[in-house]
Amino acid sequence: MAGAASVSAIGLRDPAWARRVFWLLAAAVVLWPLLVLAEFKPWILVSPESLKPTLRFLADFFPPRVDAGFLVLVARETWRTVAIATAGLALAILVAIPMALLSVRVLSVSALGGRMATLPALMRVVVRGVLVVLRSVPELIWALVFVRVVGLGPTSGVLAIALTYGGMLGKVYAEILESGETHATTSLLRNGAARIQAFFYGLLPTDAAELTSYTVYRWECAIRSSAVLGFVGAGGLGQQIDASMKMFNGGEVSTMLLVFVALVALTDRLSAWLRSALG
Repeated sequence: MAGAASVSAIGLRDPAWARRVFWLLAAAVVLWPLLVLAEFKPWILVSPESLKPTLRFLADFFPPRVDAGFLVLVARETWRTVAIATAGLALAILVAIPMALLSVRVLSVSALGGRMATLPALMRVVVRGVLVVLRSVPELIWALVFVRVVGLGPTSGVLAIALTYGGMLGKVYAEILESGETHATTSLLRNGAARIQAFFYGLLPTDAAELTSYTVYRWECAIRSSAVLGFVGAGGLGQQIDASMKMFNGGEVSTMLLVFVALVALTDRLSAWLRSALG
């Protein structure tokens, strides 16, 4: 009996518990000064000084405004939000595809022998640097810049999404193309095919599903971003929410938030369906 109990205790003991405890403590040691530096104080949310205005603010959200005239306005701004996201992503794809192709090593003829020639290698570094710059600047900053240049409206939102997402898509497209199966592409290049032919007949067929899946995911993100850009005057549902909040119309804000939640949920279901269809 004693032997059975000992075997049972050994079987129930987690052999990695010491390592897990160590890494949890190490994470706490690293995270604590970061939280202190960020002045992260979540208990302020439930303090009496914060709780009372928060409850008063939330009470203004009810009931939501649902009259026909306002719902027509919300539908128009929602459609504009989707249009901003879609147009911005379309421009981002036009930026990302050529830059991704220029930065992919497997499409370089000079790299077939092992070491890439100096000029293609330099061009690859420059293109990757441009992609870093594009995606390093948040779309919100780009929108503020373009609002100054082209004025308030959807154009600044479209351009902001195009630049930031162009950098993101270009980087990920290049990584997808380089991490996939490259034997067919290399064979085509060795047998005299042009680089564009090697891309369409070698790389693209093997990576099309993953490329499309990531693009759809970025479209979903662009819809969320387009709403945020509205707060800096880039048009769409976000700009209308900002205007209603400034006028203390909580019922209007509540309606638009519910519509936006439904929009994001619908987009999520659409992207999931497309991924499953491609998978």
